Amino acid sequence: MVEIRPASADEMPEFGLLGGYFYAGAYGDGPDNVVAGANRPEWTLCAFDDGKMVASFCTIPFTMRAVGRSIPMGGISAVGTVPEYRRRGLLRRLMTRGLAEMREQGRPVAALWASQAAIYQRYQFSMASVRRAYAIDTVDIAFHEDPGPAMRVSRTALDTGFDDVKAVYRQFVDRRMCYLHRSGALWQSNVFESDEAPVHLAIARDDSGTALGYVAYTLRPGHGHPSRGQVITVRDLAWLTPGACRDLWRFIASHDLVGRVQWTRAPRDDPAPEILVEPRLLNTRDTEGHWFRIVDAPAALSGRGYITEGAIRIGIADDPMTPWNNGTWQLEVAGEEATATPSSGPPNIRLTLKTLASLYTGFRTARDLANWGFIEGSHDAIILADRIFATPHAPHCPDQF
Repeated sequence: MVEIRPASADEMPEFGLLGGYFYAGAYGDGPDNVVAGANRPEWTLCAFDDGKMVASFCTIPFTMRAVGRSIPMGGISAVGTVPEYRRRGLLRRLMTRGLAEMREQGRPVAALWASQAAIYQRYQFSMASVRRAYAIDTVDIAFHEDPGPAMRVSRTALDTGFDDVKAVYRQFVDRRMCYLHRSGALWQSNVFESDEAPVHLAIARDDSGTALGYVAYTLRPGHGHPSRGQVITVRDLAWLTPGACRDLWRFIASHDLVGRVQWTRAPRDDPAPEILVEPRLLNTRDTEGHWFRIVDAPAALSGRGYITEGAIRIGIADDPMTPWNNGTWQLEVAGEEATATPSSGPPNIRLTLKTLASLYTGFRTARDLANWGFIEGSHDAIILADRIFATPHAPHCPDQF
């Protein structure tokens, strides 16, 4: 009989070996690879057959921004089943128990990076962001309305600039949706460490020396241009004023030997296509971002920030994996507070947990979801839902986990 339980500390090398196989060695093949080293036994949930680990699942404890509020989130990772044990329902068992444990731990939302969308859509996960990729030559970085430099941008050592970078990032993400509170490990793995090249840092400062933006990037040869054969790869970019945003791009453009600037983690509402004189030269390409699920609907609805007041009754279709969410919930937003309580009244809108995830993050509007047949409700109810769930920025998660 297959047993479901966390891995012990002694079993983490086996956990790493499974991850090495599932990810085809992308994070190392050995028992001490990144999969084993970046996770803790208490975060894991695995399937064992006669003591042998045959499937794995991990929930990393994160905190996510949600329109001015912080909300605990379960970051699901290291999910897989060895081929000879697939099609036996092991992932469903792991996911069902994992979601229940997240609720018990006070983590009302979950997110993951999907290897295949089909796997997770059946578990009520919804795409929550877009990864926007740019590839542009430095000679094509010019602004159609250019007031000139607003501040000084200069390269700074990582150790001396880190405090300023963290302060900018915190302000940048405060009113946004789905960005993570970055631990030191997350900063290192997603921003400041690269297997390909040293990471450089440039900070934009005003006349008083206050940091208002930064860009972390690598600089390497590799482009085929005969006189501009270098490549800048942007790893992270954040700004607090439009002037800082322009000046960071201006700094990037000052690299005369660079024939390609590439950034694969830009948010969907990044302003570059609007401020550049020839936006098509960004060669913009949008791909699927991270996936999101509501674990505990009333806690998630109460924990999110909102930009307007209102009240709406939300009818959630039955979900066998998280039955505590089934029914109708009255969401009331007043000032800085939001509450979600059970309601016996008729719902204003009806939807599944998957659709609620799209609406909750602001990835889709209620009007679009209703037009596509995913929300039931009157015309006025759809307008109300759009007003209540509006977000000041597009949801985005630049951090892989």
